[in-house]
Amino acid sequence: MAAKVISDKLPKIVTALPGPKAKAVIDSDKRYISPSYTRSCPLVVKSAQGAIVEDVDGNRFLDFNAGIAVCSTGHCHPDVVRAIQKQAETLIHMSGTDFYYEHMPKLAAELESLMQEGKAQDGKQWRCFFGNSGTEAIEAALKLARYHTGRWQFIAFQSSFHGRTMGALSLTSSKLAQRKGFGPLVPGVTHIPYPNVYRSSFNVLEYLEDVVFKTTVNPDEVAAIVIEPIQGEGGYIVPPPDFLSSLEKLARKHGILLIADEVQSGMGRTGKMFAFEHFDFHPDIIAIAKGIASGMPLGVTMARADIMNWKPGAHASTFGGNPVCLAAALETVRVLREKYVANAARMGEFLKPRLEKLMSKHASIGDVRGKGLMLGIEIVRDRNTKEPAPQLRDAIIEECFRRGVLILGAGPSTIRLSPPLMIDEEQAQFAVDTFSDALSKVTD
Repeated sequence: MAAKVISDKLPKIVTALPGPKAKAVIDSDKRYISPSYTRSCPLVVKSAQGAIVEDVDGNRFLDFNAGIAVCSTGHCHPDVVRAIQKQAETLIHMSGTDFYYEHMPKLAAELESLMQEGKAQDGKQWRCFFGNSGTEAIEAALKLARYHTGRWQFIAFQSSFHGRTMGALSLTSSKLAQRKGFGPLVPGVTHIPYPNVYRSSFNVLEYLEDVVFKTTVNPDEVAAIVIEPIQGEGGYIVPPPDFLSSLEKLARKHGILLIADEVQSGMGRTGKMFAFEHFDFHPDIIAIAKGIASGMPLGVTMARADIMNWKPGAHASTFGGNPVCLAAALETVRVLREKYVANAARMGEFLKPRLEKLMSKHASIGDVRGKGLMLGIEIVRDRNTKEPAPQLRDAIIEECFRRGVLILGAGPSTIRLSPPLMIDEEQAQFAVDTFSDALSKVTD
């Protein structure tokens, strides 16, 4: 293939990977840092701008994972940086648990307006609880659901990921390693299959109604059903078009709340502000994090005002809703609204058909799916049997790294593409070409 022209928007590899400075940091990391972290590749980051990441040895990479879908506006977006700097000069912390920050109701009002713009709840009022991460947003959602309903059980989905603290971990079922050694977990969670059109025609709702609710769990004791509108860690799986609306009807029938985990799929990633907007679905509680503050730690549990009516002291957070993080989030929401949600939709329409076209060239691509810039490429040993190929998937990821493109896996054998929402066609095409070349290399 003809050599590609390197520009400031594209990668440039100048050393063997990892380079000498990176090796030194990695050796130090192994000595001092918890071995529980899962490092996908030997990347030691020094700086980043837009969709380009530079390591300590001067190698530049095109970032197609955005810090696991966090850097929604791109790395170090200048408007977000200015907002952070300005706020840090004025006030960093006083604790929103005990005092007031003007940014708290301001951001909550912005989020409520996003719901109303998306016609999600027909003008209903919403309230927000601020934490520091996605797992904290889920923990608060679980506590709120129990508090409001007086019920104690939950329905979650197999292959889901909701976080690693004990309540969120009890919902999570994407990998055994995430749960092994931590039991007993929080009781009252029942997992059912997530609908996967590519792999199964199993009727999930029929199973929930006719088996689970008749033999295992009394629906009158279920506080909430917790679901990712598009499953993330499980493999970027998009449910059938009518699944979420049918799930909502079933939940309403039994007085069960619906918690939408939009931690990875929200804040414009799918070409709409929230993934559930692609479906006729109306959650009662929403967990938001990752892309909401362009890399600053912030989690939001958002619920209808009639549900979030717990009493003072019922739940709180010392650092949640930190003024600097809120300033970053307000600027992030503004930029997303102005251009990047639309760009995510546009770039998704550019990328997806080009990835699908690669299926005629590479037999190991079993499926291409997703919405906006939340795209999954499932790698298989055989397209007829659909047998997963995790080793091949991992080899592709490593080869892309060698070529200067950062991607991650999801599920047993899926490659996830979740770049910053500000990428352009040149960068998108480079990523497609690099992926194709890497796949050819590892299958030769």
